[in-house]
Amino acid sequence: MGDSGAQPDRGADRSGAGADRTARFGHPKGLWVLAGTELWDRISFHGMQAMLVLYMAGELLKPGRIEKVVGFPQYRAAIEAVTGPLSDQAIATQTFGLYMALLMFFPLVGGWIGDRWTSHRTAVTLGALLMTGGHFSLAFDQTFLPALLLLILGAGLLRGNLKAQIKTLYAEGDRRLADAFQVYSFVVNFGAFIAPIVAGTVAKYYGWHAGFAVAGLGMLIGLVVYLFGSRHLPADRAKHVAVARGALTVREKRNVIGLFLMWPVSLCFWTAQAQIWNVYNLWVRDHVNLLIGGFEVPVPWMQSLDGLAPAIFIPLVVWHWRRQAKRGTEPDIFVKMGIGCLIFCAGVLWLAAAPLVANAQGRAPLAWPVMFHLISNLGAVYFSPVMLALFASRAPAAWRGTMLGVEALAASAASLLSGYMGGWYEVMSPTRFWTINAMIVGGAGLAVLILRGPLIRFFGPETAEDGEPGPGAATQLA
Repeated sequence: MGDSGAQPDRGADRSGAGADRTARFGHPKGLWVLAGTELWDRISFHGMQAMLVLYMAGELLKPGRIEKVVGFPQYRAAIEAVTGPLSDQAIATQTFGLYMALLMFFPLVGGWIGDRWTSHRTAVTLGALLMTGGHFSLAFDQTFLPALLLLILGAGLLRGNLKAQIKTLYAEGDRRLADAFQVYSFVVNFGAFIAPIVAGTVAKYYGWHAGFAVAGLGMLIGLVVYLFGSRHLPADRAKHVAVARGALTVREKRNVIGLFLMWPVSLCFWTAQAQIWNVYNLWVRDHVNLLIGGFEVPVPWMQSLDGLAPAIFIPLVVWHWRRQAKRGTEPDIFVKMGIGCLIFCAGVLWLAAAPLVANAQGRAPLAWPVMFHLISNLGAVYFSPVMLALFASRAPAAWRGTMLGVEALAASAASLLSGYMGGWYEVMSPTRFWTINAMIVGGAGLAVLILRGPLIRFFGPETAEDGEPGPGAATQLA
């Protein structure tokens, strides 16, 4: 991040200089470029994600197919050397968990590369190219494992450097920054709504490989959006210009410590959320009545609700917060995150209660998981964008991409846990499984609410780069 001359990144970050500041819907045009790029990334990613574990467990791991996958015997031997022998379903959930963990981890590496070695724009472009190749490679059994590797590396570069550019569009203390992450999440979740429907429908009628090819096309469109819209973003730092690496101030060091203290909260939230990407698809397949008349709803369609619900809630929540702000009653950032965790906990408990309404075949009505997505995503709207805004606003400018990667690392660790916990699903009742996940995220929410006062005092008001309070800083955490 930075301006076009030899000035350090901090200067550009402080004022938003170098960005096209012309507002569209109250925000710089650059926000819509970044959000549009992420939209197509998520259309490609969520389309693939909704199909992956079902594809592995239902087809790829079966005799006659798995022998075609290059390197799979060695891969399976390495996994089972740690876990012991695994069923096909267990190896599918383990693979999905490992894939998601690495995909969430590499934005930390990608952000560091964008901060220190290349530039955010170069890293995003390379990441989009790698992800496009990865999605298209999933269209063939033989290249399944290389495809996952390309997706992991590409997502690290792209996601580790897209969000980091949002802060450069706003001055210090600009209240619109928190709303910007809500807008960003709205666009992202709209993509998450479209993707499982489109990719799932193509996969249902034309096969899994065709569905994965659709995801590759989406990522290619995202790259085009970014390249053509990049004129609205802060100018790339020239390759020969070093990033300013001055010593951190006392306030910056305190902020970094505070962000690491908040990391376990993020881990608990994403531990519950990761199961909705992983085991949840198997639970829907086995415990939900998917028939509507003579039509069987494709399981991936349920994941589209994770995009539709936030797209509905985000404008309402932002409008509600703005009304509260005018009255001076808007909850602070920690109250928002605590409430979000507790609402998400209620949603997961709703899954645990599904046997209460199950039919004679043990299947809950389709309306039950639909209600879950509404409840849980209201909680996610209160938590996820707010945590991102905390990391973006409090991370030192020269570390912003790296620290946002640290925040993403919580989802990475949670995905590893989801793979391990997926093995529990085969040996315990769904009610007990979902209750355990609910207690994890609910406990985090209670901890944040109980420690709200000490957290506010520890972080203090947001400050500008020179150490003085930024405009509007007094309202950031109070």
